[in-house]
Amino acid sequence: MSCSKSAWPPRLVTVPGLHGSEGAHWQTWLERQFARSLRVEQTDWDAPELVQWSRSVRDLIARERGPFVLAAHSFGCLATAHALQQAAYASDVVGVLFVAPASPEKFAFAGAFDARRLGIPSILIASETDPWMPLAGAREMAARLGSAFVNLGDAGHINTAAGFGPWPRAKYFVDTLAHCAAPLRFREEATEREVQALV
Repeated sequence: MSCSKSAWPPRLVTVPGLHGSEGAHWQTWLERQFARSLRVEQTDWDAPELVQWSRSVRDLIARERGPFVLAAHSFGCLATAHALQQAAYASDVVGVLFVAPASPEKFAFAGAFDARRLGIPSILIASETDPWMPLAGAREMAARLGSAFVNLGDAGHINTAAGFGPWPRAKYFVDTLAHCAAPLRFREEATEREVQALV
């Protein structure tokens, strides 16, 4: 896919977890830092269901114009990774930020989750004191997804209750993912120019 100037930089898409992300949550703050940002909405924020929630991610990507950088939290990380396993839906996604992913074992009732390499630049942020995922489990998930791994230390579930409202580092991580994608965009545009010169 080649990105025109009007489609760059990538649009931010937030993918909240269980119960959604309230006004004080870092995802809500992050949306305000980027023009044209989007949020994946779920029919029932209190009923996590992997297939349905991942379908909501894919539907938004299919409906809107990309490219996109996704910023997911908690169960939203599982839904995002599950959605992007299908390459057709991942083509417009140039980066993913996974923050405090929920343990697939804790959400086994919501559907079987299989972490597989995405082939998309991604960063997974974890905490040593997250009640929803042991640090070792987060590290293993990052390795299986092919994500860079960041340990925030004593940061709880990296949510509002843990003190993560305005969070400039989240914006830094999203900017980093967008910049990772920029060389690919420029390479594609150069290839297009070379082809046009030949016709």
